[in-house]
Formats: sequence, C-alpha cells, structure tokens
Amino acid sequence: MKGKKRVTATTWTDPDDAPELNDEFFERADEYDGQKLIKRGRPPSTSTKISTTIRFDAEIVAAFRADGPGWQSRMNDALREWLSQRRAN
Repeated sequence: MKGKKRVTATTWTDPDDAPELNDEFFERADEYDGQKLIKRGRPPSTSTKISTTIRFDAEIVAAFRADGPGWQSRMNDALREWLSQRRAN
C-alpha cells in the first residue's frame, strides 16, 4: 500500500536556512483553491481510450516510430481515417 506523500517536502529546520522564494520556487509550488489542491498536468481527455494488446508487422511499427514521438497517436489517427473512409463506402 502506498503511503500519502507530503504536499511539499521540507528539507530545512532553521528559518535562516529557508530557501529563497525565487521564480523557480513559485513555478514548482502547489496551488490551492481554498482547501482544494489544483492538480497539474494534462487535463482529463474527453474521449476515453482502451488499453489493449495488438500485433502489427514490424515494418508498420517501425515506419510510425521513425517519425518520432507521438507515433501511437499518429497510428490511431491513421486507423480513424481508414475507418471513416470505410464507413463512407
């Protein structure tokens, strides 16, 4: 079982050793709206995705990966385009 993390780690005990409150400190600081912690990062997607295991030919995966990061999204877009064309026929 995972324990609850502290919101902000404290590594100092003497007030004279307190970190300087610079721009970096405030960029990394937790943000609250009243008592509610505002979560960072990507907002939840409106479209849900399903995790699955599927097997493709090696050259197909290599071709999508060759274009760099985001290859899974591009593969998903290609399949979505194929499906829309198939439905149109």
